Order: sequence, then C-alpha cells, then structure tokens
Amino acid sequence: MESAVLKGRSLWDDARRRLLRNRAAVTSMVVLALLVVVAVVGPYLAPFPFDQINKNDVWMKPLTGGHLLGSDALGRDLLARLMIGLRVSLAVGVVATFVSLVIGVIWGAAAGYIGGRADEIMMRVVDILYSLPFIFFVILLMVTFGRNFILMFLAIGAVEWLTMARIVRGQTLSLKQREFIEAARAAGLSRRAIVARHIVPNLLGPVVVYVTLTIPGVILAESFLSFLGLGVQEPMTSLGSLISKGAQDMELAPWLLIFPSIVMVVTLMAFNFIGDGLRDAIDPKDR
Repeated sequence: MESAVLKGRSLWDDARRRLLRNRAAVTSMVVLALLVVVAVVGPYLAPFPFDQINKNDVWMKPLTGGHLLGSDALGRDLLARLMIGLRVSLAVGVVATFVSLVIGVIWGAAAGYIGGRADEIMMRVVDILYSLPFIFFVILLMVTFGRNFILMFLAIGAVEWLTMARIVRGQTLSLKQREFIEAARAAGLSRRAIVARHIVPNLLGPVVVYVTLTIPGVILAESFLSFLGLGVQEPMTSLGSLISKGAQDMELAPWLLIFPSIVMVVTLMAFNFIGDGLRDAIDPKDR
C-alpha cells in the first residue's frame, strides 16, 4: 500500500493561492501591468512628441487630424501627454513610497524594538510631524530648496512615512516578545542584527499591503499639488497637471478633462483592489 506524503504549504504559498483566487485583484494586476507598459513604451510609439506645439491643431477633437484623443490649447497631442503624465505619476508614486518605506521601517522598527525613553521620544517626533498640515510642509520644502522634479519625490515621501512608522512599531512591539527573538538574544546577536535578520523580514506582510495602498495615496497627493500649480512644470506633465488644465478648458474641450480623469480613476482603483487582495490573502485571521 502506497503512502501518500502530504507536503505542507508555507504562509506565502497559501497567500499566493488566495490572491490568485481573488478575481478583482488579478484583473487589477493585469490592468496595472498594461498601464505600466503604456507609460514606459507608449511615448516612444506616439504619433507626436508630447511637447510638440502645433498652432494649426489647437483643440482638435478626438480622432481628427491624427490626434486619437484630441489636442490641447497649444496643439499638443493629448495621447502623448497622457502617456507621459501616467509615467510621471507612477514614478512619483513608486519613488515617494519607497522613500517612505525606507524611513518608516527603519524608524518604526528601531523605536519598537529599543523601547523605553527612546521609543517615547521617537514617537513624539512622529506625533509632532503629524500635526503639521501636509500641504504646508511640502510648500515649505519647495520654497526652501526650490521647485524641481526630484524634490517632489522626497517631499511627499518625507510626509508619507509617518503612518508606516506607526504600523511597523506596533508590529515590532508584538514580535519582540516572541520565542525566536528570545532565542536570538540568547545566542548573543546584537540589537541591529536582530532587527535586520528577524524583525524586519517578519514585517514583510503588513508592509507590502500598506505599500500597495500608499502608492495611490501618493499619486493623489502629487495630483493635488499639480492641480495647485506646485507639481511638475511645463512642458513636463502628470495626471494631476492634465486634469488641472482640462478643468480650465472643460467647456471648450471636455476631452482634455475626461480622458486624464478616466486614467487616474483606473490607476487608483487597480492599486486599491490589489492592496485589498493582498490584505485578505496575507491576514491570518481570514484564512
């Protein structure tokens, strides 16, 4: 009689299977992958350069004059500018989220593991920064260091790390009482080694979920700044800048507002559905 050997599944294997069974999350991953391909490759295939001004093509309607999505007040092709704007918004979302991830994980893990007076001081710093209005803090950074493309990444990331630090600190406080951490201490590992080898890897689940939910928040923040005229500058553009310009010309050229808004909504919904799917897949209470 043959004996069947049952192979155990790890938490990540189980999470992957649960994620792939989530149709909304899988569909969103496909849509997001297509958007990334369009943002990266699309501008090179566009029929017109995104910054080319043509006085004869001012406010062309979609599907006229070779402009698939129409043109703006300067005769620039909306499709080319939309793909460039999507690239910029995705880049801002990813880079600023990465900045917030690095700062938040290091700050939160250190505060939670060290504890005591150091934890109180570090979290009071977080509370003070939380009390500052977001827009005031970003404007202050831009006025102090000048308005440039890279600074916007750092300014938004320097604000978004606060929530990440709180989440990581809470998880660290529960992890540091676990048996494997006690065993690491007994083995003589330093605090830095314990945090790097044992605490941070075990924070991966909630951190990944929060990252997928932070990216759309960062994209919205960048769009808000661009809408106020504090974002990327001409001739470069972003989804927020396109929506801002489209709102100004909405009565004469409604397509300048409709198409960027659709792309913005689809992008944000894709990230949110992926984040929800990851949260449901990784959460042990949902198993």
